[in-house]
Amino acid sequence: MIRLIKLFSMFFLTVSMQGCLIFHTVSYEINLADAKSGSVKMEVTDIRSDAMNSSELEEDKIQLFSYMYRGEDFLEQMKEEGKNITDRQLLVVDKKLNGHVEYSFDDISKVEGIVYQEPFYFITLNIEDSVIFTNGEIVTSDDYKRIMWDNSMKILKFKMFSADVENSNLVKLSQYFDED
Repeated sequence: MIRLIKLFSMFFLTVSMQGCLIFHTVSYEINLADAKSGSVKMEVTDIRSDAMNSSELEEDKIQLFSYMYRGEDFLEQMKEEGKNITDRQLLVVDKKLNGHVEYSFDDISKVEGIVYQEPFYFITLNIEDSVIFTNGEIVTSDDYKRIMWDNSMKILKFKMFSADVENSNLVKLSQYFDED
């Protein structure tokens, strides 16, 4: 779950002081230009807040809509982390708020800590993390789970489950999203 929180924060979903933003799944499509650089398309589905009161909900809405979705400071922060955001969108689909982000990178390790050790790319996850889909191979040990891709692959894909947001007390943020 700690690994998922890192994935979570990448896509402009960060933890606020009290409440935090939760999502159902996150998926990555990494298009390699060469062994270490390329671009990423990332999708997050059904973004919600676990705010316990109106103040926490307002903080979550400001964090998501003003800072991460529209803020220039966020773009600069991500650039400092090696992620040059080229597109970011929030979309309401079937009454669920989804996020889409595209960015380029010069160092594959900036993409959620993916490692390149010839002849493989791999990402190490907690054993409890749930991988829904990958075009790589999942290798599991007693202590961790890894997704591995052969370096002949130019597109690396994976999708992970984050949280069961249905039948919960989480606040749907789609109702607060103003596309303008």
